[in-house]
Amino acid sequence: MNFDEFTGEIQHRLELPGTGETVRAIRATLLTLGQRIPEGNAEDLAASLPMEIKWYLTGAVHEHGQRFDWTEFVSRVSEIEGADRPDAAYHAQVIMDFVGTLVPPSDLQQLRDQLPEDEDDENWQKLFEVIDAGGWGDAQEAQTGGGPQQVDE
Repeated sequence: MNFDEFTGEIQHRLELPGTGETVRAIRATLLTLGQRIPEGNAEDLAASLPMEIKWYLTGAVHEHGQRFDWTEFVSRVSEIEGADRPDAAYHAQVIMDFVGTLVPPSDLQQLRDQLPEDEDDENWQKLFEVIDAGGWGDAQEAQTGGGPQQVDE
C-alpha cells in the first residue's frame, strides 16, 4: 500500500472533504501515539505502513515514551489536527482500526500492552473501540442500523 492509497482509505472512512484534512488527522493521531509509546514499539508498528505515514510514528517524534492518558492523547490530537475533541477521538479510533488491518496482530497486541485499558487507570481501551466493535465496516453498520438505508430523493 502506498501513501495515496492509505490517505484515500482514511479520507473515505472519515468522510473528510480533502487530502489536507486527512493528512492532518493521520499526522495528529500517529505523531501523538508515537510520543506515547517507546521508540522500538513505534518502529515495529510503523514497519508495515507506507514510508510517508511511518514517519509520523517515528522520525517526526522528538521524545518517545511520554506518560499521558487517553484524555491527554485526545487533547493533543485535537490541537494538532485542528478538530474538536469528539471528532479527534473518532478520527484516532478509525485511523487505528485501519492501521490494525495493515500491521501484524502481534504488533497491534504489543501496542495494546503498552497502553493501560483499565477505566481506573489511563482508559486507553477507547482508542480500540472501533477495532473491538469488529472494525470500521461492522462498526459503521452498527451505527447506521445495518442493511440498506432509505435515501430521500
